[in-house]
Amino acid sequence: MSSPSSEPQPATAEPTVTGSGGLSRRKLFGAAGVTAAVVGAAATGALAGRSSAAVVEDSLSKPVPFRGTHQAGIVTAAQDRMHFATFDVTTDKKADVVAMLKKWTEMAERMTLGEEAVAHGAIGLNPYAPPADTGEALGLSPSALTLTIGFGPGFFRKDGKDRFGIDAQRPAHLVDLPKFRNEKLDPARCGGDIVVQACANDPQVAVHAIRNLARVGFGTVAVRYSQLGFGRTSPTTRNQSTPRNLFGFKDGTNNLKAEDTAAIDKHVWVGNGDGPAWMTGGSYLISRRIRMLIESWDRTTLLEQERVVGRQKGNGAPNGYTDEFTPLDFDSKGADGAPLIDVDSHVRLASPEANNGAQILRRGYNFTDGSDGFGHLDAGLFFIAFVRNPAESFIPMQTKLSTNDALNEYITHTGSGIFACPPGVRDGSSDYWGSTLLG
Repeated sequence: MSSPSSEPQPATAEPTVTGSGGLSRRKLFGAAGVTAAVVGAAATGALAGRSSAAVVEDSLSKPVPFRGTHQAGIVTAAQDRMHFATFDVTTDKKADVVAMLKKWTEMAERMTLGEEAVAHGAIGLNPYAPPADTGEALGLSPSALTLTIGFGPGFFRKDGKDRFGIDAQRPAHLVDLPKFRNEKLDPARCGGDIVVQACANDPQVAVHAIRNLARVGFGTVAVRYSQLGFGRTSPTTRNQSTPRNLFGFKDGTNNLKAEDTAAIDKHVWVGNGDGPAWMTGGSYLISRRIRMLIESWDRTTLLEQERVVGRQKGNGAPNGYTDEFTPLDFDSKGADGAPLIDVDSHVRLASPEANNGAQILRRGYNFTDGSDGFGHLDAGLFFIAFVRNPAESFIPMQTKLSTNDALNEYITHTGSGIFACPPGVRDGSSDYWGSTLLG
């Protein structure tokens, strides 16, 4: 599942947790989604755990600025938990949609600060009325919560109808993704008129955010589907180490990083002249629910697993090398004359070299949704990518992968979506989510 990049990033050690209190049990196991245990002697107070825990406590809990040129939750340092939800608009009244988006914006900004969605909402002023905040996040830190919104093709036109008089403003790239090979899409897990991606280091904070937006949106929108995710599967900043996916491999070694501003501008942010002006500074969000055939993979030899991925399972290095960040060398051959990185390996086919230099910014998460009723785990990767131009990046890349990738024997795509994410809400303005489009 590695994301392509033409430039290797240096391995960077993450800062050590400090302070007399260290991490609380909730922050360690809830906020950071940590599956490791505290070990070591009292003399050292050593902490062993997955990389997402090895960050200073403040970075796990402090707020992320809501306002800015771009929406938060795209190049923001990837948090450990996600609640992803799509909504269908249930009204044809533009005024109702605008009113909801204004309210959502106000609530989102409050929640990212760690405040109640509505002032004194959980306690309430009228005991005979429902509280204006559901209350499960009371007393919890902001947990680096980010909320990112986008609009699907159906927001502009549905059933042949220009719903809100804005179809002329629909970007040319905002169309349903084409049919790819090796997908068995469940319509109930696809599409949506509006998407909200909530990411945080405490799952309860992320769920609280989506729950309260859905509650306020009742009568204007209805939840189409949602997905919980844990354990980020890509680093988005250089001070994050590379996590592992449910196949046990390091994932996203060469993902675009927030610090690579030139590459981000080229591959992620919509620029002037790319399409309708309301999208300038925004991006396209592509989601794919990828079911991993865990049981088949677990019965596959290590040698075959590494051939399929193109990297070594232990250190994450390209096959034939020992350092994770060694540039991919597609010309190197083993003693038998065969390429060290197989011709149908995932990392080769997803690389910029195989895709005319195209790159994507990934923010995916692991998921486990119980079993399928046949004794198999319903688990995998909820893939999220942000791109400037889907037609020049994700679509040709996925077409190549769906046809030739050796990994296809072990995965199936079961959900899909594409959304146009507008720019951020500007500082000191009366902007709201979607104001560049809806006025």
